Amino acid sequence: MKRAYKTEIELTSDQAEKVNQTIGVCRYVYNLYLKTNQELYVKEKKFMSGFDFSKWLNNVYTKENDPWIKKVSSKAVKQAIMNGDKAFRSFFEGKAKRPRFKKKKNQDVKAYFPKNNKTDWTVERHLIKIPTLGWIKLKEFGYIPTMAEVRSGTVSQKAGRYYVSVLCEVPPKEKTINNHDGVGIDLGIKNFAVCSNTEVFRNINLSERIRKLEKSLKRQQRKLSRKYESKKKGGESCYKNIEKQIKIIQKLHARLTHIRKEYVRDVVTRVVKAKPSFITIEDLNIKGLLKNKHLADCVRKQNFYYFRTCLEQKCKQTGIELRIVSRFYPSSKLCSCCGYKKVHLSLSERTFKCDQCGIEIERDFNASLNLKYAMNYTILTIR
Repeated sequence: MKRAYKTEIELTSDQAEKVNQTIGVCRYVYNLYLKTNQELYVKEKKFMSGFDFSKWLNNVYTKENDPWIKKVSSKAVKQAIMNGDKAFRSFFEGKAKRPRFKKKKNQDVKAYFPKNNKTDWTVERHLIKIPTLGWIKLKEFGYIPTMAEVRSGTVSQKAGRYYVSVLCEVPPKEKTINNHDGVGIDLGIKNFAVCSNTEVFRNINLSERIRKLEKSLKRQQRKLSRKYESKKKGGESCYKNIEKQIKIIQKLHARLTHIRKEYVRDVVTRVVKAKPSFITIEDLNIKGLLKNKHLADCVRKQNFYYFRTCLEQKCKQTGIELRIVSRFYPSSKLCSCCGYKKVHLSLSERTFKCDQCGIEIERDFNASLNLKYAMNYTILTIR
């Protein structure tokens, strides 16, 4: 079974310089590939494959223009080209949008380091050997299993910190047979998740810790905006000061992201540890919810898609059946007691009152019970 691990690493100044150079060259080559293909398609209605572009880059382009491209790992550069090739093919097949240029400020480029010999990507409790970089200290000891065989790995940089991601071949876990009752989970904004077993997971974005960080983020963003306005008016705004302010904002964004994702992983772990026989969730229309200007920011912060991805992965590992109900299933409007459908139910009504049997129940808990007992569903993971 293949499993991915990502953790923070500590680099020396020389190693950090190598990583930054490799990431910069990979971003430059990726953008060059997109630009060359766009110009070629406009002129001749042709598409240059990644293999042909790699040969042209090594034999023609680097000799005449930028020889510094060859100073970094050639396989990392080739992987960046193949990523561009994959993006173009997905676009032509209608599977993805048109590929866009990579920007330095987004920090979304990873340096790929292949396994060249047997000693590469050797993992110890507190160290990992990366090709061309050597031994690197891990900040989280024992997280990556030392007995696992690493297939490939990448090094990335985010807000001044460096991370390593490895794909390992690990032995499959024994799947336990769960004889407990199933669980329905209703995701929302007031509470992150309400389960049919009466367990409620609060919305972490309403906590004091997150609110303080968001308030600090707004303050730092206003500070950066003033620097840009001063620069436009011809004032003394140093470029280095702007770069420092951007890094402060990037760190705050990264911290908020880590807190939210860690909370989602904790919720998934607690749900799976209860060992239900099945878990039922709803197929939410996230794109449609984001079009609502009043709820878009709250929906974005909840990380619903990340929750579904983590839950699906955990269910595969533990042998729990994951069911998904259609987004048109009226889980909030149905009575969990008699099955009566309440046609008119506004979002402000937090208590569900059945007009037929007279039961009064909390709205989200009622929806979780309906999801648990739903009969029409699609199975994502099999026990």
